[in-house]
Amino acid sequence: MHQPDFLKSLVNIVMEYGAADAAIVKVEAIPFRREFRAACEQNTCGKYDRCWMCPPDVGDIDELIARAKAYRYALVFQSVGQLEDSFDIEGMEAAAKRHNALTQTLAQQFSPLLNSPLSLGAGACHVCERCAKLDHQPCRFPHRAMASLEAYGIAVSELAELAGMKYISGPNTVTYFGGFLF
Repeated sequence: MHQPDFLKSLVNIVMEYGAADAAIVKVEAIPFRREFRAACEQNTCGKYDRCWMCPPDVGDIDELIARAKAYRYALVFQSVGQLEDSFDIEGMEAAAKRHNALTQTLAQQFSPLLNSPLSLGAGACHVCERCAKLDHQPCRFPHRAMASLEAYGIAVSELAELAGMKYISGPNTVTYFGGFLF
């Protein structure tokens, strides 16, 4: 059983690394939605079947949900990027890059502390500039590759509310979420 002080220390670590907010939630309370897979299949982001950590290659949605539900806690965190305006694509990409760097750093910190947590990021895996899948090669960094919360069917807007965080942080901002299930 994890002690409250240990859980609080995990939140503190995330905040020290620069997250905008962080919280611990019980995995049993996290809303999972199978229908998120249909959204992936519409390929709105352009990564469907083009990234090892995205559908369909990341795995069957029911198996992913079951895998996630096998954990007891989730350390949820967010980062907020400032934008020039709501059409600032470069600002969104820069904020996503910072968020993904934060997620990778935290994954390295938490892997030994949490006994092989399930690390989930925002959007497609961003470890490589170009996914090896596009070259018909296996993943180059399977120990660092990371699927998204959504790929596991997690309803991030509802997760944010559960964690006491804002899903939308105000005008001219972009908010990204990540999590470590343990």
